[in-house]
Amino acid sequence: MTFRKIALAAALVSISAATAFGQSCCKKPSGNSMKSLALSAAFEAAHLAPLPISYSPKKGEMIQYPTAGGVDGMAFHIPAEKKTDKVLIVVHEWWGLNDYIKREAENWQKELGGDVEVYAIDLYDGLVATKPEEAGKLMSGLQQKRAEDIVKGVLNKVGSGKKIATIGWCMGGTWSFNTALLAGKDAVGCVMYYGFPEQDEKKVKQLKTNVLYIYGDKDNFIKAEDVAELDKKVTANGHKFEQHNFSAVHAFANPSNPKFDAKAAGEAQTFALKFLKEKLALK
Repeated sequence: MTFRKIALAAALVSISAATAFGQSCCKKPSGNSMKSLALSAAFEAAHLAPLPISYSPKKGEMIQYPTAGGVDGMAFHIPAEKKTDKVLIVVHEWWGLNDYIKREAENWQKELGGDVEVYAIDLYDGLVATKPEEAGKLMSGLQQKRAEDIVKGVLNKVGSGKKIATIGWCMGGTWSFNTALLAGKDAVGCVMYYGFPEQDEKKVKQLKTNVLYIYGDKDNFIKAEDVAELDKKVTANGHKFEQHNFSAVHAFANPSNPKFDAKAAGEAQTFALKFLKEKLALK
């Protein structure tokens, strides 16, 4: 059996496990969480299928690396132009590691100046959704343990003593925060584009870095009060929480979204770039 078949099987097992516990794609679980959002009909309806894309990577390539779970993790890796201690970890939206994310990863490295090694990690073990119902199943079926193993695997590959910044959108925004937690003292900055705010105060207390949060005022899924609570928790822990609001809906910065808001996305990127350059000590 090829690696990809093994990886796909692992992901499908995760989805089946979630369904076995009564969390099917047709039943919304109680509680306020990313999983409940994934199984929400309203959330699904708000995400239009990605626009077609034809993209050939310029510098990046897919790599595999060991994880504690036994199945190798995968990432789209873009090497720095020279030896560096600066690393950016990119986390995809609920669609998966598609060509849009690969293009975004290459664009972010270019904007940061090339002196940054970039890893766009694949939390779905090779699966990519093209329809909202597929994405909902993948996101709701994502197992915390497997996702953490994938993140820890790439952190092990990066090595200790590096300056690690994270960035992600929606589900990836949530995992940008989780990755910063797992990076510990090596984390130097975390960018969350409308990610679900961590509500566990004990987890937030483990954070060792500042957070930049991008929010759309017209977001019907991420509650402003939840973001405000995360702000309080991060600040109480001695770190800065920088928030920028835009008159936009959820997923406004996703270029695959037919309702992509180029103006707001461009302004948000300006803030994110400034933040990342400062935290990664780039010129």
